Amino acid sequence: MQTYTEKTVIPAFPQASARVQALLAQMTIEEKAAQLVGYWLDQGGEVVAPMQSEMSGSAPSGALADITRHGIGHFTRVYGTRPVDPAERAAWLWSEQRRLQTETRLGIPALVHEECLTGLAAWKAATFPTPLAWGASFDSGLVEEMALSIGDSMRELGIHQGLAPVLDVIRDPRWGRVDECIAEDPYVVGVLGTAYVKGLQAAGVHATLKHFVGYAGSRAGRNHAPVSAGPREVADVFLPPFEMAVIDGGVRSVMNSYAEIDGVPLGSSAEYLTELLRERWGFDGVVVADYFAVAFLEIMHRIASDRGEAAQAALTAGIDVELPTGDAYLEPLIERVGAGLFDEAFIDRAVLRVLTQKEDLGLLEAGAFAQGPPAEIDLDSPRHRDIARRLAEESVVLLSNDGVLPLTGTSSTVAVIGPNADRAEALMGCYSFANHVLAHHPEYPIGFEIPTVADALTAEMPDARVIGARGCDVEGDDRSGFAEAVDAARAADVAIVVVGDQAGLFGRGTVGEGNDSESLELPGVQRELVETLIATGTPVVVVALTGRPYAIGWALDGEHRAAAVLQAFFPGEEGGSALAGVITGRVNPSGRLPVSLPRSAGAQPYSYLHPRLGGPSDVTATDPTPVRPFGFGLSYTTFVHDLLAVDEEVSAGDAFRAVVRVTNTGSVPADHVLQLYGHDVVASVTRPDAQLLAFHRLTLDAGESADVAFSVPTQRFAFSDRSMVRIVEPGDVQVWVGADAATDVTRRAAVRITGAAHALTPVDPRSVSSEVIPG
Repeated sequence: MQTYTEKTVIPAFPQASARVQALLAQMTIEEKAAQLVGYWLDQGGEVVAPMQSEMSGSAPSGALADITRHGIGHFTRVYGTRPVDPAERAAWLWSEQRRLQTETRLGIPALVHEECLTGLAAWKAATFPTPLAWGASFDSGLVEEMALSIGDSMRELGIHQGLAPVLDVIRDPRWGRVDECIAEDPYVVGVLGTAYVKGLQAAGVHATLKHFVGYAGSRAGRNHAPVSAGPREVADVFLPPFEMAVIDGGVRSVMNSYAEIDGVPLGSSAEYLTELLRERWGFDGVVVADYFAVAFLEIMHRIASDRGEAAQAALTAGIDVELPTGDAYLEPLIERVGAGLFDEAFIDRAVLRVLTQKEDLGLLEAGAFAQGPPAEIDLDSPRHRDIARRLAEESVVLLSNDGVLPLTGTSSTVAVIGPNADRAEALMGCYSFANHVLAHHPEYPIGFEIPTVADALTAEMPDARVIGARGCDVEGDDRSGFAEAVDAARAADVAIVVVGDQAGLFGRGTVGEGNDSESLELPGVQRELVETLIATGTPVVVVALTGRPYAIGWALDGEHRAAAVLQAFFPGEEGGSALAGVITGRVNPSGRLPVSLPRSAGAQPYSYLHPRLGGPSDVTATDPTPVRPFGFGLSYTTFVHDLLAVDEEVSAGDAFRAVVRVTNTGSVPADHVLQLYGHDVVASVTRPDAQLLAFHRLTLDAGESADVAFSVPTQRFAFSDRSMVRIVEPGDVQVWVGADAATDVTRRAAVRITGAAHALTPVDPRSVSSEVIPG
């Protein structure tokens, strides 16, 4: 095992206040170590983390007062491990925090962290659309509004840190955790992820970026598999979203990736966790370990011979806090220091960071818990539901439509068929409380209202006759329900067939953490069900309710294609109503694909950000072209881009202006997502054929036009040169407005970037500003 104890200079943490420095000076080694770990109060047989059952034997046991006699850094998932009444648990938490203040020597309360990716992961809390749906909305303002509402609920319950957002860039849809990701485009990930950070932290809750870095690039989409990305792919694809969230978003916490890059586990990488994150980007927050990631350095990566060596590797690299428990940072680490094998100064550095975080959150104030806990709390308020509804409606993507949608008739018979037609769980992602925790507690209700697609369509069409049939399950080969489904379709004027996924963890579902797939066909016999229903001759509308994009080209463009196809990525508690609104026309679909819709599993990994030889060509017989490209989405109206005016020249490091005129040429109002793309004509390294430079969502009435002005920093064309310096290179670039990443656009504009190459600095702008020009 490589160690760093021979270093004579240990990086300091000068940001620590006099109060924090004084606290550190009083601490014993046991008290220091206690501040660097979590305690998982409710950890039991429910598996909600990788290898949790194998690791549970090392968890401390006994009375909580004894376990925390030296203090404690974090309380792990107080609300989010099992169903607990929020107000009752808040009363317990306040009592426990006051005990830590009065009965431990230094009186330091615990920091409480929870999962909050699709809303606070707690019983009775609102469940919002999954991040892949955020990406489909292309609406950073609404994502920030959602995060603020989540943060307000968390802060009211005494929660200080949220383990979100996920800023992994999708590289292979076979990976089970795709529904936790935002997009395959780093810029979209960065903009929406930074918006989430700003919203959550505006509520006084620290956000945590996951998973730093490269986690989604694992080989063949297998969870925890090695990452074979080169340094340029890491720098130009995986890192920019994190950089934006650190520099522009001011995020306060970062979590390491489980993966290894070129043989080095990220949990032991000082190059990424210290040299890049802190010394180059200026991050001054706290780095926390993904659950059991420190111990994994021993038992999975095998770069440490025991937990003490694992602790040394992680702490030296820059992981300040071990979560969810103290498998390595307690006794194993203390023993190593006592034996003279590890310098205590590394522990001091981490403790200063942890105490500074607690100070920033107000936990070191004497009156931190003087005000009592909430006697009652509404975690699914009208405010939550309004945001959930709007985000769900904006995220639904119309992939095809032969004119059957919207269903405007009021007296028709509608068949609602499929394994996801009448299941609330099908609307929620892997990190929703329902699928993450309640799956282990079937005796508990979900705890809030969540109408299914069938429920919502029945309410949306009060004059229609709605009939239902399951047809088949999400998984398995049972076709016994086909006959009933066929009868329902034949009896109807139109059949809505809702297929897709069940989110879960580690084999309990078809998508989610640990549920990677070798195939991108719909699970089970769902494709056969859809094709059987299409053969009846009744118009079939397919609704794909999924956590990843599937290879459904047969339903879009085949000989026996469906009449219409809608894609929804786990749209949350208002998702059924949003889909019903789109189907009936109350909502005009405006979602855009945040990830390419694949042709096949064999075409993976694929990204629209490919150079010339990454796409179809005459030198290969295989065609990776997706059946629907990144950014694709239809509407019940049409749009025309009438004008593109762009500055002809710009100095490297400056910004150019691009003005686009868009007109709603249809007969109904609609939202439109403007997409500005670019291409570096000749560069010193290969560059993508198309790259999203900017986007802007706006609403236009029928016949209305608007001019949208973008101020595009040339940094959007930055890349790592042959010396691995990120630069803006002078030369010619092309800019165009597209309906998506692959549309052939004849109206292009040329921009010449002049001057010397510009090396990026932390103060350079990373994002584009846009505005609708008045008049």
